[in-house]
Amino acid sequence: MIMPQPIVARIQNIHPAKLVLMSYLAVIAAGTALLTLPCATASGTIAWHDALFTATSAVCVTGLVVVDTGTYFTLFGQLVILTLIQFGGLGIMTFTVTVFLTMGRRVPLKQRMIMQETFAHTPRADIFQLTKAIFAFTFAVELLGALLLWLIWLEEFAFPTALYHALFHSVSAFCNAGFSLFPGSFVGYRGALPLNAVICSLIVLGGIGFPVVYEIQLRISGQGRRNKVSVQLRVVVLTTLILIMAGAALLLWSEWHYALKAYSFGDGLLIALFQSITCRTAGFNTIDISSLRNASLALMIFLMFVGASPGSCGGGVKTTTLALLGAFTWSRLRGRFRVNMYHKSIPAETVTKSVSLVLLAFGLICGVFFLLLLTHPVGSSLIVERTQFIEILFEVVSAFGTVGLSMGVTADLSVSGKLLIILMMLIGRVGVFTFAYVIAGTEARAGVQYAEQNLMIG
Repeated sequence: MIMPQPIVARIQNIHPAKLVLMSYLAVIAAGTALLTLPCATASGTIAWHDALFTATSAVCVTGLVVVDTGTYFTLFGQLVILTLIQFGGLGIMTFTVTVFLTMGRRVPLKQRMIMQETFAHTPRADIFQLTKAIFAFTFAVELLGALLLWLIWLEEFAFPTALYHALFHSVSAFCNAGFSLFPGSFVGYRGALPLNAVICSLIVLGGIGFPVVYEIQLRISGQGRRNKVSVQLRVVVLTTLILIMAGAALLLWSEWHYALKAYSFGDGLLIALFQSITCRTAGFNTIDISSLRNASLALMIFLMFVGASPGSCGGGVKTTTLALLGAFTWSRLRGRFRVNMYHKSIPAETVTKSVSLVLLAFGLICGVFFLLLLTHPVGSSLIVERTQFIEILFEVVSAFGTVGLSMGVTADLSVSGKLLIILMMLIGRVGVFTFAYVIAGTEARAGVQYAEQNLMIG
């Protein structure tokens, strides 16, 4: 009789893409089970689809909620959500590799491949040092953020409440999760400069990408000064700054005589800057999103679609993809076939991959958006349904970018609608290509090459 293959050996034979998806599904399932326990909610009960939605939103660091986190869940339930956020923000494989390293055991090849793909733009021998640096940097920043927030909230809350709020929101902000214990997120703190500065800093540090942070750390310590600044660091920093500044300026311009007309210039600028930063996958807000003009919402949809940077806690198609597509378009307009950035040529495979990523993401959003329009309740009339068009589109892009901002329709979604948003959050977190491989199950092949024949375009 043949003995069944050990579980460890079976896991080693699983493709990295499937292993990533399975790990996220396993943590989501565990989180759902914990949130359905009577001790997790104030009422003692929660619908299975709401528990699943909340667990997925936490693990995928999205922040979309169907129930209020601060009042619906007990302390136990909130701690479960916080744990899921931390696991999802750093990546489950990061925790797995760290456990192996801590125990002094050899890290399996599959886990090493996943870490290399997730946190390194080029092959590197110090991937395990990078993993350790990620953990050290994460907890150092989260603790510093919690300390600063605790000092700010000591004037408003009692010592233990201020400390708990500070820890919860520091982790949520750094992981770009957007979960808040306050019913209106940070709307009540829209003019509080110290708090806005701390939250925005945590969001940017969590969304700029661990490879970039690690390279900066090496250069500051003197270990990486002999090497030239990588294209990855240059592109990420420049694109991030442009998106933040341009987004804030355009939001301020769009809403100056509308949603921001009751505020001073300083408060209006702070609100616009916060929204520009947070809609790049963080999910907090200091103004009611449903009160914004369509122009502002369209801009935020674009920023949510772009998202954060590679190897970070955020989602979206990533800042480097946007920059690469811009460089690719500019090269074609100038009649050049190679894409060059900072005196370096970008591989044609990377360019093709970026184009494919945007097209796949756009197609996915369109498909889920259409299905949500079909399944969402029409309301009292077609006129009411017309007003829901932008709200549902905003919700879909927010889920894909793992942002968490909403115009208030999340709780009103049907069960099938919530399941569609759950799917979008999961795809947005694990990545479009990872999910596509799991579905298609094919490796890249050269394929059959036939005789060429031109095709008219444009």
